[in-house]
Amino acid sequence: MKSLPLLLLLGACASKPSPEWTDLKAEIRERFPTVSQLSTAELRDWSKRGQDVLLLDARAGEEYAVSHLAGARHAPSESEAMRILDGAPKHRRIVVYCSVGYRSSALARELGARGYTDVHNLEGSIFEWANAGYPLYRGEQRVREVHPFDAHWGRLLERDLWSLPAGAEPDRAQSE
Repeated sequence: MKSLPLLLLLGACASKPSPEWTDLKAEIRERFPTVSQLSTAELRDWSKRGQDVLLLDARAGEEYAVSHLAGARHAPSESEAMRILDGAPKHRRIVVYCSVGYRSSALARELGARGYTDVHNLEGSIFEWANAGYPLYRGEQRVREVHPFDAHWGRLLERDLWSLPAGAEPDRAQSE
């Protein structure tokens, strides 16, 4: 438990990612070497410049219902992503995200295997996006909370952004 205060202190320093984030991102890049990783700052820049990007949120329904990125479409499975992409050109710019990047990297890899050529995983996904203070939405309403997925992965999300009451822990036992 001694590492938790250090993790929280390091997480508060937005300019320098914690060692845990650095290791996690390296692990995801190693596990999904064919997936293009896009930083949250790059996506924010694309958004500010009005670039046309299809955002796919690969999280479960209860996570998406709490908050998501502006304009994101809910695609918790490959079949749902394919339904959303029906008729879209294979060169359509797509950014997939989840909580930290595992589920979205897997979906991005599958879309690439299906011939989509401009697919990116949002590195750090919605947790890093929210930690940076970028906007979150529930439908059209701007919010400031994110579903923490579970206690293990939720530690990468600033605690004041958790959608659960203080002291409550998410009960999901599955891994990201």
